[in-house]
Amino acid sequence: MHTGFNNKTFLLTGSSGFIGASLSKRLLLEFPEVTIIGIDSMNDYYDVRLKEYRLSGLQTIASEKNTGSFQFQKGNIADKATVTELFRKYQPDIVVNLAAQAGVRYSIANPDAYIESNLIGFYNILEACRHSYDDGKTGVQHLVYASSSSVYGSNKKVPYSVEDKVDNPVSLYAATKKSNELLAHAYSKLYNIPSTGLRFFTVYGPAGRPDMAYFGFADKLRAGKKIQIFNYGNCQRDFTYIDDIVEGILRVIQGPPKTEIGEDGLPSAPHAVYNIGNHQPVNLLEFVEILQQELIRAEVLPQDYNFEAHKELVPMQLGDVPITYADTEALRQEFGFQPNTPLREGLRRFAQWYREFYQI
Repeated sequence: MHTGFNNKTFLLTGSSGFIGASLSKRLLLEFPEVTIIGIDSMNDYYDVRLKEYRLSGLQTIASEKNTGSFQFQKGNIADKATVTELFRKYQPDIVVNLAAQAGVRYSIANPDAYIESNLIGFYNILEACRHSYDDGKTGVQHLVYASSSSVYGSNKKVPYSVEDKVDNPVSLYAATKKSNELLAHAYSKLYNIPSTGLRFFTVYGPAGRPDMAYFGFADKLRAGKKIQIFNYGNCQRDFTYIDDIVEGILRVIQGPPKTEIGEDGLPSAPHAVYNIGNHQPVNLLEFVEILQQELIRAEVLPQDYNFEAHKELVPMQLGDVPITYADTEALRQEFGFQPNTPLREGLRRFAQWYREFYQI
């Protein structure tokens, strides 16, 4: 299915994050001659034990299974000298930038973290990609970077298409992700850097992020606390299982955009943007009902758990949107892939992992 990865050197930022670690694991297990250079700041935005757990798993795979090489460096991509040195030392063929300060609500409380990581950090990556071609070097063959469904803001048209105008972000997080797309396009045009942005839609699964709703709900239900369901339960989310996200990234990596000559006789920017979502929005009330059932099935919650007593319907929060819904036709047409993991199956795997991780 996937070709052309062996003997490639990947620079993967955010390598101890949810998506970064999942992508690294898949690469290590399937491509024995791949080299992954991982960098992560290991910050305490959420429980560092989870990041250490993911990192430890990658180091174990690389050392025990005689598979691909994994080298990790703790560092911050907002530090230009660190990024420059990584590119100088390893000369990556493929760069996957997943390092970012995530979360809509946290961007209201701590905007500095978003400017540092999502703007300055991404700029440093782009500059390093630009200079990777200096002195006639082959340089970076493809830069793939994380964008977000948040760029669509309160888009009235659904499903969300990459052709839609996205000039009205409703959070600083969304504004930084849209800025990433603009910066990548400019650098792609100026310096001929093949680059692709991926707008991820509500990623979930085992070893995920504790700040995401499904994980936080599990924590609160287990602790006997009430969970708050925003917009009185009238929110819909296009939940996308982590394995589908990883498969989408792998396929996109193999198809870097090409420079074409436009009608004006000038070369176009080798830059593209795709949605990766499940194309099946689910109402939050239905979602938490399935989550509760799977937590009971996994024996995280008791059989007689009183779910009704532990939920509270509340108004919409600042920065949130009522629906996310991905149009994934471009991904399907160009790469033959569309995410399709059923929500119940994905939540079942999460609940089983949750029980084992927390030794319930």
